[in-house]
Amino acid sequence: MRRNQIVLVLVWVVGIYATTLLCATVDYDHRALLIDGKRRVLISGSIHYPRSTPEMWPDLIQKSKDGGLDVIETYVFWNQHEPVRGQYNFEGRNDLVRFVKAVAAAGLYVHLRIGPYVCAEWNYGGFPLWLHFIPGIKFRTDNEPFKAEMKRFTAKIVDMMKQEKLYASQGGPIILSQIENEYGNIDGPYGAAGKSYINWAASMATSLDTGVPWVMCQQADAPDPIINTCNGFYCDQFTPNSNKKPKMWTENWTGWFLSFGGATPRRPVEDIAFAVARFFQRGGTFQNYYMYHGGTNFDRTSGGPFITTSYDYDAPIDEYGIIRQPKWGHLKDLHKAIKLCEEALIATDPTISSPGPKLEVAVYKTGDKCAAFLANDNDNSDATVKFNGNSYQLPAWSVSILPDCKNVVLNTAKINSASMISSFTTESSKADTSLEASTSGWSWISEPVGISKADSFAKIGLAEQINTTADRSDYLWYSLSVDLQDDADSQAVLHVESLGHALHAFINGKLAGSSQGINSNKRALNVDIPITPVAGKNTIDLLSLTVGLQNYGSFFDIWGAGITGPVILKGLKNGNTVDLSSQKWTYQVGLKGEDLGLSSGSSGQWNSQSTLPKNQPFIWYKTNFAAPTGSNPVAIDFTGMGKGEAWVNGQSIGRYWPTNAAPNGVCSDSCNYRGPYTSTKCQTNCGKPSQTLYHVPRSWLKPDGNILVLFEESGGDPTKISFGTKQVASLCAHISDSHLPPVEMWNSDTKSGKKVGPVLSLKCPHQDQVISSIKFASYGTPLGTCGDYYHGRCSSNKAMSILQKACIGSSSCSVGVSTDTFGDPCKGVAKSLAVEATCT
Repeated sequence: MRRNQIVLVLVWVVGIYATTLLCATVDYDHRALLIDGKRRVLISGSIHYPRSTPEMWPDLIQKSKDGGLDVIETYVFWNQHEPVRGQYNFEGRNDLVRFVKAVAAAGLYVHLRIGPYVCAEWNYGGFPLWLHFIPGIKFRTDNEPFKAEMKRFTAKIVDMMKQEKLYASQGGPIILSQIENEYGNIDGPYGAAGKSYINWAASMATSLDTGVPWVMCQQADAPDPIINTCNGFYCDQFTPNSNKKPKMWTENWTGWFLSFGGATPRRPVEDIAFAVARFFQRGGTFQNYYMYHGGTNFDRTSGGPFITTSYDYDAPIDEYGIIRQPKWGHLKDLHKAIKLCEEALIATDPTISSPGPKLEVAVYKTGDKCAAFLANDNDNSDATVKFNGNSYQLPAWSVSILPDCKNVVLNTAKINSASMISSFTTESSKADTSLEASTSGWSWISEPVGISKADSFAKIGLAEQINTTADRSDYLWYSLSVDLQDDADSQAVLHVESLGHALHAFINGKLAGSSQGINSNKRALNVDIPITPVAGKNTIDLLSLTVGLQNYGSFFDIWGAGITGPVILKGLKNGNTVDLSSQKWTYQVGLKGEDLGLSSGSSGQWNSQSTLPKNQPFIWYKTNFAAPTGSNPVAIDFTGMGKGEAWVNGQSIGRYWPTNAAPNGVCSDSCNYRGPYTSTKCQTNCGKPSQTLYHVPRSWLKPDGNILVLFEESGGDPTKISFGTKQVASLCAHISDSHLPPVEMWNSDTKSGKKVGPVLSLKCPHQDQVISSIKFASYGTPLGTCGDYYHGRCSSNKAMSILQKACIGSSSCSVGVSTDTFGDPCKGVAKSLAVEATCT
């Protein structure tokens, strides 16, 4: 290796590991976290390492850094790391150390939320199921068996981080840790034992000597020195429980989770930006987005119940790792604006005044440093605020930020960032030519109905499902034979009451009916199934299934699932009713195909000779496929299937359920960002399946010879599924002549004294792309939204040619939005520029 190559390698290594070379002290005072004695304003974002792949982590982290983040926040998932007591898994997606080091390599800090209860819409709240079976245990209370296990795992994680020198006190990136999680929301029923438990948890955590502060979120009584923090859509009104602790926001919900049977939540970026600006306006100095990248609930990790496989969360980086515009870009601009105020923010407390109803001015001033936030809290009326001798126009539900107490750098309601339209390009799934199978390319195996495994067992009465399966499978068979000699051919009804989450009933081997819980009532499942008994013995096979275990609430760990009864035969001849609940039932945990390892696709029992069964329950399907070309993210469209689970090359991509649709009537055509946001405010996708597209990480795929295995539970046609790749179809921007200049131009504007006007900017999402066409351009009064712009009453005839000249052939372009550029097509009228472009 030549000398200059050695120097370059050394520079790269030093750059990668610079964050691990210098030890830092981390403390706090009433204003902020102190890193090496200096107060810091910190912007953070949540990325959960098991919800993406190690191959995705560096890109996700770099996009977070490019978006203006200082910190990556993650939970630690106990049930991922210790699925069996004493047997640990820190490999692949569970490689916590690798993830933390990847964050360090990007030069960012880490907030490690050990919990070990995490909620997170994660199966069983992150607790391993074996914990439930420890004698005498009671979760999250002053209970010695639970505290011993919690301390053992917490210490395990802390020791692992210490051994790798990952705490800031050792030169690593971890500047914060969290113990427990949102306990204050549900601690009432635990009484005095809950209070003593929280005091114990705080003492236990601080005794581990991490050298960095600990936090508890949503815990107003968090004992010193634990910092209590806020979670929610808005935290500007939050006050820590001590005047010696900083105001911190550990979860700013960028959207909301999606449930099977639910509509898709969306949170407008104008509202998020308003909430963030209000938080810093009123004294906050640490703010975290939950989520910044949501990712995917692979395998059976989704909780709920009924949480979808997608955990997109409407986050600034979407499930597939693509930045979501304009959310990512507008928040990036907001972060730049806040950082312009940092020296003033950390120097003093704000002076807050109200110049009018629902108007607020906050000033941070000390010596020659001055920054101001002007807020209009009204959700329907714009306002004019006079401040320091100047007048400022404030749109409703917005904050203007003035880093010098004079010039506005950003208003939260005015978006300069471009937006994007993403689309999936699909191709039908095709079998390899080498696959000797039916003409469809699919082979199959039937899953037996009822008891088929040697480890079945009998028991008097109805068994609770979680205690029986220990969550080794979603499925539990309940089987019973009943002699109905005198009731043959009667039109009877089988009444079943269950804790859910779904149920299939078979009578004499044939599907008689199915039922599922609904999004608004996930636990109760009562169903009446019409049946026609035969003379003599009748076999009743009930398949109860879970769709993610409960993850939130007081005593959620003992809520239970499965058929708890009663199970009653009604409407027999002579009006007889038979309660079957206390009969001797035979039980089988899981499916025969699960025990045979069919998910790997390697078994030799696959049938490829006879006709492929379609729209039939309990079928395992297998096919081979070539990976879609290119490098764009891959998904499978499961339209045409019913419900089940899918594996690619032996790795579970999660549960699929494209037949579970959102109800009509809870969505609106438009979303007004003004006014308080709730998770049901801006829903979309009503009347359509909650999720049809399922992420397949590129790193799981080979160029060809990939194996796809499905277990179809309710009936579907696998030949209808398709593979797709996600790409950006269009870039759009709509900038008015009243917009502010880009944030990065603020210094040049103020220092030179020369007025800088609004600018429309476009940039292709990938470095190797250029803008290839301008699909729409109008300066004047354009109307519509991205993908559906149209000309208004006036439009400059120069707009298209100017945009084509400025942009085509370049990876990015910027055009000033003014009559100086385009002329004046309609004098005396407020104007704007709308553009839609494509990149190739």
